[in-house]
Amino acid sequence: MTKLFLVLHVLAAIVAVGPVTVAASMFPRVLREALAAPGDARPVTTLRTLHRICRVYGGLGIAVVVFGFATASSMDVLGSVWLIVSIALTFLAAVILLVLLLPRQEEALAALTAPAPAPAAGDVAGAGAAEAGGGAGGGVVVRPDARTSVLLGAYTGVFNVLWATVTVLMIVRPGSTTGA
Repeated sequence: MTKLFLVLHVLAAIVAVGPVTVAASMFPRVLREALAAPGDARPVTTLRTLHRICRVYGGLGIAVVVFGFATASSMDVLGSVWLIVSIALTFLAAVILLVLLLPRQEEALAALTAPAPAPAAGDVAGAGAAEAGGGAGGGVVVRPDARTSVLLGAYTGVFNVLWATVTVLMIVRPGSTTGA
């Protein structure tokens, strides 16, 4: 049964985590393209697709955890330090995805697709271009800028390093008696 759980764990990691790391890594670059060409719908369409990949496959990532626990339990290694560290890093990666990446991607998409504000009487031409009304909840939507792209890139980098570290820990398993 251990081999089956391990195969399912590895397949789930490849199928679920792989697409999220790639799509999240591409999002900041495509966001810069969308900001550079405000009238071009292609980057916005690509951003929607990348965000959906992150959201859907991020949700499927729960299978990695479920099969990981099943594998660790059947191998009787639940108390191993390398596994506990891996679990903590996986949890941190999930928090980064759910709290930092996905919401900021959604905000950037909402701002890019929000209608531009009509200038108020007496406004200087172009004033207020950083904000648009009519966003979710009727509040003010702040237009994304280069800082948004840089932040998303930084968060994605940390997310990817966490997953790379977990992968190394799963392969090397410090203190393992299996020789791996």
